[in-house]
Formats: sequence, structure tokens, C-alpha cells
Amino acid sequence: MTEEKKEDNTIYVGKKPAMGYILAALTQFNNGAKEVVIKARGKLTAKAITVAEVLRNRYVPDAVVKDVKIGTEELTGEDGKVSRVSAIEISVSKKEA
Repeated sequence: MTEEKKEDNTIYVGKKPAMGYILAALTQFNNGAKEVVIKARGKLTAKAITVAEVLRNRYVPDAVVKDVKIGTEELTGEDGKVSRVSAIEISVSKKEA
């Protein structure tokens, strides 16, 4: 995945509970965003999928998964060692009325 400019509608999934990221996405939609992008790397990719699916199925029934991008990113650790991790980017948008 290529690094693009950081958008306000991008949610980076980390180690917090999934509900926090779901609420962040809901806030973006309530503030008028037409699309929310959920990003995660490594072991957290499964949590990103959970966030997108719970958001879509339980909280925003008129939302659809617009696009899913998967790839590999190289990370450099503090010791200079380069490791490769899987990454996912899920675009969720509201259906046009």
C-alpha cells in the first residue's frame, strides 16, 4: 500500500477495544463524512474487519464496504531490523439516497 495524505476520515485500529473504533467511525458519519477508511497492520487486521462488520451490520445499516485493500508494509524496529507485516484498508461508505 502506498502512503497517501492523512485524511480526517481515516481510523487507525490499535490495541484499544473495538467499540472505541466503531464509535469513532460513527462520529465521522454523523459529522457528514460519506466514507470512512479503517486501517490496521499485523495481528490487528482481524479487529479492523470486526470494526467494519459491526459498524455496517449493527449501527449503520445503509453502509456498504466500498473497497478492501491488502498488502505488506516494511517496518524498521528500534534495533534497525526490518520486518514485514500484513496491512488492510477497508473503505466503508453510506449508500446514496
